[in-house]
Amino acid sequence: MKTQTLKNALKTGLAASAIILSTIIGSAPKAEAQTVKNIVLVHGAFADGSGYKGVYDILTKKGYNVTVVQNPLTSLKDDVDATNRVIDKQDGPVILVGHSWGGTVITEAGTNPKVKALVYIAAFAPDNGETTLKLVQSLPAAPENGILPPDEKGFVYFGKEKFHAGFAADLSKEVADFMYASQGPIAAQCFVAPITEAAWKTKPSYGIVATEDKAINPDIERNMYKRAGAKVTEIKASHVVFISHPDAVAKVIMDAANNVK
Repeated sequence: MKTQTLKNALKTGLAASAIILSTIIGSAPKAEAQTVKNIVLVHGAFADGSGYKGVYDILTKKGYNVTVVQNPLTSLKDDVDATNRVIDKQDGPVILVGHSWGGTVITEAGTNPKVKALVYIAAFAPDNGETTLKLVQSLPAAPENGILPPDEKGFVYFGKEKFHAGFAADLSKEVADFMYASQGPIAAQCFVAPITEAAWKTKPSYGIVATEDKAINPDIERNMYKRAGAKVTEIKASHVVFISHPDAVAKVIMDAANNVK
C-alpha cells in the first residue's frame, strides 16, 4: 500500500513539474529572427576590392561574414561569373552589394537564389535590355568627370588630371594619387552589354546616392533607384562614398541584412 502511494505521489509530482516547465517555456521571449550574415561586396571600374577595407572592418566586427569580389572588369559576363563563384561558396543567404559599375554586375548576378537583397552604392541599376552606357548618357556629366575614351586595346581609364576632383574629392590628394596609380581599367565592352534579367525586379533593393558624385550624376542614381523601388539613403560624399563614409555605408548594408523577409 505504501509503495502504491509513493508511486502515485511521484506521478503527481512529475506531472506538476511538466506543467510548470511548459508554462515557463511558453512565456519565455522568442528569439529574434536570424539576420543574413553573408555579405558579398563588388567593386566598380577604376578600383579594386581593397577600397572596401573600412566597410569590411565595420561589418566583420559586427559578426558578419564578408567576402570581397575581385572582378576582372573585362566583360559583364566575366564579372558576373566572378561574383557568382563567390556567392555560390557562401553557406547561406547573401546580401549583394555593388559600387558604380558593380551595380550593373549585381543587377545581373543578383538573380542567384542565395541573394536576398541588393545594395547599390553610387551605382548603376539597369533594367532588362538596358546598357550602362545608356544610363551614363541619360543626363549631362559633371565638368570634373575624367572618364577617358577607350584606348587602342579597348580599355577605359579615368584621367589623372581629374581623378581627385572627379572620383575621390573627399579623400586626401595623397590617397587619390595612389588610387589613380592603382586603378583598374575597364573594358569598353562592359558598358554596352545589356542586362538580361534585372534582379531588382524581384528582390528588395537599397540605394545610396552620393550627393557630391562627379563620376555619375547623382540624379541618374536617384532616377534608377526610384524605378527599382529601392530604399534610398543620401550621403554627402564623392563617388567613393564607401571609402570616405564607411560607417554610413555599412549601416545601410546592415539595414538590408536585418530586414530580409
